[in-house]
Formats: sequence, structure tokens, C-alpha cells
Amino acid sequence: MTVPLLELDQVEKRYGPVTALKALSLTFGEGKAPIVAVAGESGSGKTTLASLLLGFTEPTLGEVRYRGQALRKMRGTVRRDYRRDVQAVFQDPFAVYNPFYKVDRALSEPLKLFGISKSRQQARDMMWQACEQVGLHPEDTLGRFPHQLSGGQRQRLMIARALLLKPKLLVADEPVSMIDASLRALVLGSLRQLNRDLQIPIVYITHDLATAYHIADAIIVLYRGEVVEAGSAETVISSPQHPYTQLLVGSIPWPDLDRPWGAGQPILKDQTSGMPSSGCLFAGRCGQAMPACAQHPPMVRPRADTAARCFLHRSAPAFAAAELSQFLSLA
Repeated sequence: MTVPLLELDQVEKRYGPVTALKALSLTFGEGKAPIVAVAGESGSGKTTLASLLLGFTEPTLGEVRYRGQALRKMRGTVRRDYRRDVQAVFQDPFAVYNPFYKVDRALSEPLKLFGISKSRQQARDMMWQACEQVGLHPEDTLGRFPHQLSGGQRQRLMIARALLLKPKLLVADEPVSMIDASLRALVLGSLRQLNRDLQIPIVYITHDLATAYHIADAIIVLYRGEVVEAGSAETVISSPQHPYTQLLVGSIPWPDLDRPWGAGQPILKDQTSGMPSSGCLFAGRCGQAMPACAQHPPMVRPRADTAARCFLHRSAPAFAAAELSQFLSLA
């Protein structure tokens, strides 16, 4: 049996009384290269999931494993390999740079740290090639300070930095939320092209379903730390099955003057926020809530390529949490 690259086994993360992520199992196998979007509003658990994947935080319950070994127990060479194989592109394209150094340093230091380049010239050649791979002109980018580049250039340079290490998995946490709309297409295009050319799977964390629709193959929708819908990105966004996903899709500002914002389900005042509940976490905001919602809804499969956690589809076939990774073509 092949050992997966990275595995979340019934992972839960709590901050005091608040559960930021609830009993999530995901497996990332080698040889699979989808782009999976993780979507939801602020506080849904998206960044917590990214932090767990990157080893920045430890789970309260469950285990995160790299090649079969728990992250919390890894040391030495194995930890170093993990740091190289799982790379990140962060939200703020300026905060990741030291303003006192030229941007070259952000590229050259990983090459030196992991012993990838054998000479300065080889390092220079690799940096040059990485810039070209993300659509940057090296002669106009290298040798400059961070403030001399645009937000889009800085963000694409971070993608180039990750690529230098030849990662097995890329975690992109809101990579376009802090750059101009005119540059978002360039950054997302770079991610998509690299995914296709280099077969690098990408976990794309976002609150923006419009960008998820254009870049992702599959999508996971989180609400208060729990998966409420998952499946093909095109199907989930074009025909959402969970009332929460319907709210998110209804809030997308499509370029259609005849289509009002929030035309879907009404957004109700949350009657359950901050209070523990054994029932549906979304019931307090749902316009379709019913008595059955006092119980915790199971995950079911209302469509062949969609799974949803909602009593509206109680007659649909059951969907086991362990199926999620294969369902999304991650493993």
C-alpha cells in the first residue's frame, strides 16, 4: 500500500471553547494534481486548515502525518524534507519580504538552505528560470527591493520561490485578496499553468467563490469549522445543494445588472453563534430550517459529484467522511 504524501486523520482544532476545525480527514496522494478550493466566510476554519497542513499549528485532536509520520514527532531530515515538499503562498505579498534586502534574497536563501544549487551561477540561472515560469521578466524583477515591485509581481515572485524547491503540494492562502483586481488574473493564471505543467496539487484557500470557480477542479465549503458541501467546483457553484453554499453563491457580484445581490436564500440573524449545539450549525441562519435540524445532519450525496450535510437531502445516499479524498481526486 502506497503511503500518502500528507494526511489529516480526524483532525480537530480548538481555541478555548471555539472549535475552529471539526473532525476533518483528508489524504493527499502523490501522482494526483487537482486544484482544490477551500471556501467559506471569515471564521469558517480555512486558515486553520492551511496552518495545520503547513505544520504551523498542532491539532487538538487527531493527527497530521507526512509520509506516515506524525508532524509533531518529526525531527531532522524528515522534518526538512517535509518543509521542502509542502510549500506556501501567503495572503500578503509584501509582509513576507524583508524590506532591507533585495528580492533576490527571498529566492536564493531556500536554494542555499536546502542545498539545491552548487554555485552562485547555478542559483542565478534557477532564479531566472523560475521568474520566467511565472510570467515575470527577470531583468526587470531581480535586483530590486520589494517596494519597487507591484503587488502582483511580489506575489508571483513568491510562487517562483515555492517552485524552486519542486514541492509536492502547494498551499495558497488567499493569494489574490490583497492585490489589485487587474492583477488577480495574472496570479491565478500562473498558479493554474504551473499546476498543469508541473503537476503540483494546490490547496487554494479563499472566501471568493468567483475565483474558485475559475481556478479550482474541486471545492470544499466550510462553515464554522465543518464541511457542509464538497464536490466538483463547477457543479457546487452552479447548482449548490446546501443553503449556506447557496448564500455564498448568491452573494457573488456577477456582472449582470438585472441580477440583484443576495437573490438566493434570505440571510437570517444567527441564533446559534457562540453557543454549543448538537444540531445543524447553520440552522440559526437558514431560511429552510426544520425540526429535524435540531439533530446533527449527516453527510449525504444528493448528486453524483456533490456531497452535502443537510436534511433537505435526507433521502440521498449516505457519504462517509473517509470517502472525501478519493471523491475529490486527492488520493
